[in-house]
Amino acid sequence: MNTETRLIGLSLGADICWPAAYEALLQRLDPVVEHAGREVRFACERVTVEPFDLRYTPRYDLVLDRLTHWHPTSREWIKKITLMNRVYALNNPWSVQSMEKHTSYCAMMRLGMPIPDTWMIPPKDYEDSGDMAVTAQRYNRLFDLAKVGERVGYPAFLKPYDGGGWVGVRQVKSAEQLHEAYDASGKRVHHLQAAVRDWDVFVRGIGIGPQVNVIRYDPDAPLHGRYVVDFHYLDGPQWQKATRITRTINAFFGWDFNSCEMLRSAGELHPIDYANPCPDSQVTSLHYHFPWLVKALLRWSLFCAGTRRPMRLNLDWQRFFDVADVPDLSYEERLERYDALARDHFDADRFDEFNARWLSELDAVALEFFGSDRFRDIVHEKVVALYPAHEVQKFTDHFFGLVRFWCKTEADRLGGGA
Repeated sequence: MNTETRLIGLSLGADICWPAAYEALLQRLDPVVEHAGREVRFACERVTVEPFDLRYTPRYDLVLDRLTHWHPTSREWIKKITLMNRVYALNNPWSVQSMEKHTSYCAMMRLGMPIPDTWMIPPKDYEDSGDMAVTAQRYNRLFDLAKVGERVGYPAFLKPYDGGGWVGVRQVKSAEQLHEAYDASGKRVHHLQAAVRDWDVFVRGIGIGPQVNVIRYDPDAPLHGRYVVDFHYLDGPQWQKATRITRTINAFFGWDFNSCEMLRSAGELHPIDYANPCPDSQVTSLHYHFPWLVKALLRWSLFCAGTRRPMRLNLDWQRFFDVADVPDLSYEERLERYDALARDHFDADRFDEFNARWLSELDAVALEFFGSDRFRDIVHEKVVALYPAHEVQKFTDHFFGLVRFWCKTEADRLGGGA
């Protein structure tokens, strides 16, 4: 049987911990799979940014991308290799570039998800160039911001329509605060979105391919404490719903890797922010949940590269809209059908079979690795990059300790005891 090696490229920015863990885990696992009559092995390397000929043939079979959202050269390179050379990329670069939060709100409202009431507000200021001043003078209608605030209700959030990382988000509790926030908003277009009232649980669903991890989240905690270690904050049906919402959104927008924020109020989960196709992936944020992320990235990328999963460059929204337009379906019934479409999009059954057959040793290998001195060194390197010298030891012990706790719970899950 012929043997070939599939090369995975890691397109990175300031990332330290997850790529180091990914590389080490791949090396330790050293999987071999069979596909199309060939023995397939895997290697990975970090992608460099440099000039490229639009007709050159890249060496990569798959690229795990963390630059497209902010680095134009890398974004256009990803477009070239997926469009011309059929390289699989996480994520679809056109979807990352074009699907801002505004589109995501509109689309999920169209699917009937309980999105909070949201208004778009014209910018406070404009560029004084070209025809903009004339256009604004002729066609911009004066509006009463306080009346918009009254329609949305307080508290509300004024936030950039295409923002991320909570940048520029302001909570307003009155017309006076709304005017103050709007006057300071500059030239960016904003949404005014109603707050979800009386919520009791905030969760983030991290989706990687068909895999979803639902994590309790505390937005008021320091960054290192926002992803909470908790196990009993949703019941079974709510957990299933959070998983289906996350997977549906990711499949709809063609995102292999994304996170979805949801608030529970009166037993219902309300998606509030889910255009996050470059989600937080750092051990200093995810800690206990970090091993799941690295394993999930490894499983999905090996499946895609190993089976030569075709890159879906075009989005197919009509299938979801057809479900949305079926009369007399409940929201839960629609969501079940959306999720079936999402599982089909991600080849979920074939993915499960691939993992059972070829990656059955990953759990045991990961359990050993994440408790090792090598992984502690990776944690230490990340902490050094973020924390002052006098806190490095403390937070290295803290994050590594939480991952060690994951090792304990993982050993119990696998039946190996402490």
